[in-house]
Amino acid sequence: MQFPESWLREFCNPPLSTPALAETLTMAGLEVEELRPVAPPFDKVVVAEVLAIEKHPNADRLHICRVDVGAGTPLSIVCGAPNVRAGIKVPCALVGAELPPAEAGGAPFQIKLGKLRGVESQGMLCSARELKLSEDHGGLLILADDAPVGTSIRSHLQLDDTLFTLKLTPNLAHCLSVYGIAREVSALTGVPLKQPAFAPVLPTHGAKLPVRVAAPELCGRFSGRIVHGVNPRAATPPWMVERLARCGQRSVSALVDISNYVMFEFGRPSHIFDLDKIHGGLEVRWGRSGESLELLNGSTIEVDAAVGVIADDRQVESLAGIMGGQATAVTDDTRNVYVEAAFWWPQSIAGRSRRYNFSTDAGHRFERGVDPAQTVEHIERITQLILDVCGGEAGPMDDQILALPERTPVAMRVDRACRVIGMPVSQSQCVGVFQRLGLACREEDGRIIVTPPSWRFDLQIEEDLIEEVIRVLGYSMLPDTPPLAPVTPRVMSESRRGLHTLRHAMAGLDYQETVNFSFVEARWERDFAGNEAPIRLLNPIAAPLAVMRSSLIGSLINVLRFNLARKAARVRVFEIGRVFLRDPAAVDSDSGVAGVDQPLRLGGLAYGGCDEPQWGTTERGVDFFDVKGDVEALLVPRRPRFVAAEHPALHPGRSARIECDGRTVGWIGELHPRWRQAYELPQAPVVFELDAQALSEGGVPIYTAIPKQQAAVRDIALIVGDHVAHDALMQSISVAPSSGVVRSARLFDVYRPKNPSAEVAAGERSLAIRLELLDEHGTLTDERIDAAVRSVLDTLSAQLGARLRA
Repeated sequence: MQFPESWLREFCNPPLSTPALAETLTMAGLEVEELRPVAPPFDKVVVAEVLAIEKHPNADRLHICRVDVGAGTPLSIVCGAPNVRAGIKVPCALVGAELPPAEAGGAPFQIKLGKLRGVESQGMLCSARELKLSEDHGGLLILADDAPVGTSIRSHLQLDDTLFTLKLTPNLAHCLSVYGIAREVSALTGVPLKQPAFAPVLPTHGAKLPVRVAAPELCGRFSGRIVHGVNPRAATPPWMVERLARCGQRSVSALVDISNYVMFEFGRPSHIFDLDKIHGGLEVRWGRSGESLELLNGSTIEVDAAVGVIADDRQVESLAGIMGGQATAVTDDTRNVYVEAAFWWPQSIAGRSRRYNFSTDAGHRFERGVDPAQTVEHIERITQLILDVCGGEAGPMDDQILALPERTPVAMRVDRACRVIGMPVSQSQCVGVFQRLGLACREEDGRIIVTPPSWRFDLQIEEDLIEEVIRVLGYSMLPDTPPLAPVTPRVMSESRRGLHTLRHAMAGLDYQETVNFSFVEARWERDFAGNEAPIRLLNPIAAPLAVMRSSLIGSLINVLRFNLARKAARVRVFEIGRVFLRDPAAVDSDSGVAGVDQPLRLGGLAYGGCDEPQWGTTERGVDFFDVKGDVEALLVPRRPRFVAAEHPALHPGRSARIECDGRTVGWIGELHPRWRQAYELPQAPVVFELDAQALSEGGVPIYTAIPKQQAAVRDIALIVGDHVAHDALMQSISVAPSSGVVRSARLFDVYRPKNPSAEVAAGERSLAIRLELLDEHGTLTDERIDAAVRSVLDTLSAQLGARLRA
């Protein structure tokens, strides 16, 4: 909302400077986003009248002008403007004047006594662009005929003014006008508000336009009147053009300007129809499928039953509360008009213009709420301006009241207001605030019952009234009270790790963190989580991001595609975030929603080379076992098990379920070839997803003394079937009777001959295992070592059918 300060002060003029007024508005919730002077500083520029002109003897495009500047003796000024002529009044910069610089940051332009093509020039006649009043450089700025010669142009055009730009929140619809803001200033400062007078225009004929409101839920009040014999070519008064310009609205024509002026003045959007283009009468109704309308902006739209329209007997003529139609627009040939002002229900206007990818000042106001009580008064104001500017004869007022908003009283408890505000306020202070705001109220025991006025659509609950109290009293009155709640530091158990520690661990493993939306494409849920019924958003910010994710894998694949599109050859990323799962056991809480489980997960993705290219190693691509090592490093000191299993997102032969302490904590594997092809990936990345809760359980460090005995190492080579997994092998060794002295076992070689032999038959392979044996309490003898190795071999033979390789 932009407006000039001078217009505001015509309604309410508090004894405050411009910065103080801006601070008052901002601290009351009407944020002043920008203060800008109407014109940059300059001096010695006065109103001048061109008395006579003659051709320059040495230049075809220059004229020598005799100019009266109110100093007695006319000045001789050389001018090259194409619109200069005798009898006009224009700004004249006198010798010694300093005009605004041509470019930002430049030096002021000084007017000196000089010669142009041999003729002395005693000043300069100015255009609006030279004074930085507008970008118009087509000629001199021509002033009104009644402009007093010799008067400073700054005082004549009121250039010592400031433009206020307010950043209003949606609940402040009553401040979308100069009068509405003045009403707030009056309440904030206590300075009386100048009440506007709407003198009824006496009708001079009895013509009325038949209007039928068929949808009271769309339009609660419809007012209008006919004006005959207007002159649409009449010039808009300069003062109105200037005020509209300072509100950011360009002048169009007298009738359109009058409608816009009253909208900025009182917040009342209205529409003026060309009466002779209306076929029959008007009907206010919802649109019908198949109907179309050419709007004033030149676009043609299709309407339906969700959009309000004003139609005549033949076609739709206006988009209700948003924009008029081209068919009944006023033109230079218009002679009779119909002036309309209505109350449109906010819910019937909200969102309609966005359906057609445009917005209007009228729609912006109506969807927030416009005062339904003064449609007639504002038509009186518009009518009087039309008669004053365009002439004509007004007809009688036609006012139909069908359904107005019910103003439900709202109660405010004074003691609760004190608690919410954080300082004591008395009941009399609260009543005084409501009276200053024009809110009708009555008092009860400790309560104030407020009936919102017709122009306030935002007062609906107790907290709304509490906000009004403190913003009018002033936020500066709030005491600087330190918090009373004790701050007790809590030391995290050594057995747990925080998310920050996990982030450091992932960064140490050469992964970069990424942050993604929790809402994703439904396709990702089907492909990567096998979730056919994800939790859907009621109001997604974009059509593709319509469901809540139940896995982080889709988000990581999307990050990979983003990087590959930018020619990244090696990508290692991770994310820590929540996923959303249906869970009937989940209940409402401060951090949860009933029926939805929201666990934290850590997901990672590796793609491309295993390491950055370097001269000392051979390049190779990252594989399952590289990422498996990263997962093991994350879970240290616990030792996870990797159990071959299938997952919807992963390669069926290269994926595993991750288990810790007998429970599943995540998944790891190579992306399924189907999805690698569907998402156009040159090669398959390796991904994993872990439960963050399980990762945070690290275990308390336990001191272990340095062994006093020396360990013994024995290597054994076993022949086993191809079906025997490494995990089963290690499990059997751990349960062997000699496991008390077997400190560790590590597979270090796998051999499968190219051609089967008697030693290693088809379907078998040789596994070399290194056993480390140690007894903490005594020295191991060869006999004990051999017995321990035999015990391991016997257990492997019994459980897995393994035999010692010769």
